[in-house]
Amino acid sequence: MQNVGTPDRIARLVIGALLILAPLVTGWALFTNPLLMWGSLIIGVVLIATALFSFCPIYAALGLSTKPKQLS
Repeated sequence: MQNVGTPDRIARLVIGALLILAPLVTGWALFTNPLLMWGSLIIGVVLIATALFSFCPIYAALGLSTKPKQLS
């Protein structure tokens, strides 16, 4: 069951891409810490995956959805 709407998917894709690219291309001192670098990469991948599948397990556990209800 899908529970992530289009605006949410777009935001997740953009933020996920930024989190993946930031440690790889910016050279910021923040990302010299391996925990922060890997954390950023993993969170970025999770955000992109949830956007591509239109499903967020946390939303499902909390009974939330940003997907509009279809009229029957």
